[in-house]
Amino acid sequence: MITLGIETSCDETSIGILRNEKEILSNIVSSQIEIHKAFGGVVPEVASRIHVEVINKLIDLALEEAKVDFKDIDLIAVTYGPGLVGALWVGIMTAKTLSLALNKPLIGVNHLEGHLFANFLREDPPKFPFIALIVSGGHTEYILAEDIGKYRILGQTLDDAAGEAFDKVARILGLSYPGGPEIDRISKMGKPIFNFPKIKCDRELDISFSGIKTAVLYLVNDLKKEGKEIPIADIAASFQKRVVEELLERASLALKKFNIKTLVVSGGVAANSYIQERFKEEAIKEDFKLYIPPKELCTDNGVMIACAGYHLYKKGFKSTTTMAELAERRTTEFSAIVFSLTTKSLVRIAP
Repeated sequence: MITLGIETSCDETSIGILRNEKEILSNIVSSQIEIHKAFGGVVPEVASRIHVEVINKLIDLALEEAKVDFKDIDLIAVTYGPGLVGALWVGIMTAKTLSLALNKPLIGVNHLEGHLFANFLREDPPKFPFIALIVSGGHTEYILAEDIGKYRILGQTLDDAAGEAFDKVARILGLSYPGGPEIDRISKMGKPIFNFPKIKCDRELDISFSGIKTAVLYLVNDLKKEGKEIPIADIAASFQKRVVEELLERASLALKKFNIKTLVVSGGVAANSYIQERFKEEAIKEDFKLYIPPKELCTDNGVMIACAGYHLYKKGFKSTTTMAELAERRTTEFSAIVFSLTTKSLVRIAP
């Protein structure tokens, strides 16, 4: 079975082609980072226009690299949300058109579920149930994954996502966009000598980054007022350590609370070298299995959407070409977790 996956939720246009559950035939990604860097962040209208310009070319390239033709495609999978609405609709309309023209089934995939399934492209995929930490530029969530399409959110960010906090702190420190890789890079030159405050939330598995971010801002402003040199590398290392320790603390708590021995980490921020180092250390210390995708599969890509679509389709999930049901159903009707295109209501189309 060959699945074509389409991902256009933010500033990467990506087409992935997958044979069966894990044989990657192609995974083409076109990044817009250099374009948005001039603005210090993603401009939604610009992102949408670029998706329109490149998506057909990328489909051709993906088919060519995979050595398949349109007639060989068995399933079309596409990110339906969350993300930038205009950007999402470029991918969605492309997927609908292909589904109708080729008379092939269509399945809408939640972007977060796609990140989760990036780990299923490994030679040794995780087995359910497991605790998932999805940590990216727009999301930070702890999820109990009981089965394909059956998830429960245990905790989530109350303000900024981790990647967003990295970007904002990088801006405070005068580093370039995107901030996550810059903080990761410069932290290696510094030492975590500053003690930023621990995070406190009413629910033990929720997380908030506003306090740490504000503490960094106050520290930089105080140093400027005193005419002192700002130790950028040390501040970056201290900030990064505090964030990663908070993420790890809650992940360990979730594993113990639900008596689970498998942790799946995914999303763009999972590519951070310090996150990988500390989580691997903790996995050895606490004796749990840790899954993190290869760096190229941490960031947004089409093959993770193809993988999620394949598994959902095999499980009995399907979408209509309107995809209206994906935005209309609510968590009171279904136990599974997926974010809708326009709201943060939990939804899932029933098998």
